[in-house]
Amino acid sequence: MIKLAITGCRGRMGQFITDLALKEKDIQIVALVESPLCPNVPDVVAGVYIVRDINVIKGADVLIDFTLPEPTMNNLEACLKYNVAMVIGTTGLSDAERQKIKEASSRIAIVQSTNMSVGVNVVFGLLKRSAELLKQYHVSITETHHIHKKDAPSGTAKTMAEVIESATHEKVTDIQSVREGEVIGYHKVTFDSDVDTIEIVHNAKTRAMFAEGAIIAAKFLAKKGKGSFNMQEVLGLA
Repeated sequence: MIKLAITGCRGRMGQFITDLALKEKDIQIVALVESPLCPNVPDVVAGVYIVRDINVIKGADVLIDFTLPEPTMNNLEACLKYNVAMVIGTTGLSDAERQKIKEASSRIAIVQSTNMSVGVNVVFGLLKRSAELLKQYHVSITETHHIHKKDAPSGTAKTMAEVIESATHEKVTDIQSVREGEVIGYHKVTFDSDVDTIEIVHNAKTRAMFAEGAIIAAKFLAKKGKGSFNMQEVLGLA
């Protein structure tokens, strides 16, 4: 039985993760944590009290964190203190913060990814192969998200660019970000030449796809002692 803690449990992603985890027979939610700034937080969900103190994760096997960079780094310190593995789905992390996560992985097991979706990680693989074969094509990326998203370009768009750059050794500079309505996530990569245009598109229909990936990552980490992993490795795509 995997003892799971979830931070940001009443946020958009937190609710999906909590609901999905409650349906898993081999997972027991032992801690639910929310920010002191979050209004109208219920006292208990499925018999588990929601608390404000991150120290409640003591005794958990894995923490899933989809919050913001500052609380994520605070939660990382708690995971190091209590030897709790960590799934990090937070985006907008700085280079310095990503370095701290890398350093922490020498002591605990961490999955950190800009996108936990199985489908998106399959797309990363498609982009790698496409970029290898279409090196003379102009590449552009368009990403669209809801108006509440704080970082731009999205972490997923940045990863897409990095995947392509590693194959072509050319910088992807044409990245457009759109913020409108309640769009969960839409990414389009265009390979354009004088003779044809190829488009690879991923459209997120529900945040459940990210929650599913996070649960898969948590199960993966439960078998690891320490180390840094991404979703490609979790899914056996690397």
